Amino acid sequence: MTAARQQRKQRLGIVALAGLLWLLPAIATPRAAPRAATSERIVVDRHTGLAIGGYDPVAFYVDGKAMPGDADLELTYDGAVWRFCNIGNREAFAAQPEVYMPRFGGYDPVGVARGIAVAGNPNTWLISGNRLFLFYDRDRLETFRADPERINSAAERKWPDVLRTLGP
Repeated sequence: MTAARQQRKQRLGIVALAGLLWLLPAIATPRAAPRAATSERIVVDRHTGLAIGGYDPVAFYVDGKAMPGDADLELTYDGAVWRFCNIGNREAFAAQPEVYMPRFGGYDPVGVARGIAVAGNPNTWLISGNRLFLFYDRDRLETFRADPERINSAAERKWPDVLRTLGP
């Protein structure tokens, strides 16, 4: 091997080592699992800003099913972007957002009752006591259905503590 080639090889090795040392803090830093925003009192997709996955919160009441909202029919409320299927639903929400927003900001009430913020899934939902609840999965929905008053009461008591863990 020529002296010039040895020098090039040494320089490349030094550059590669410096690059690895520069990346080491990023590689060694533990990362949290991806999840819904947890610094919000409403479950919001951190990439899109959409509340409840872009589903229309009024449609759960009016249509009795989860319906994706339209990007052309959005409304920003309480730090989240809400989407709607039609203008009437958007106007109903704008007039009374607290009526249509999912209880506990879209966090699973079973988790909230246990003092934990677990993002609910808009495809696993229930209206109980004229409130929309979103659940992490079917098992939690069935747990809630078995004793909604007890779980909701426990969640109501724990909600202020859970909110404090979510940040400002």
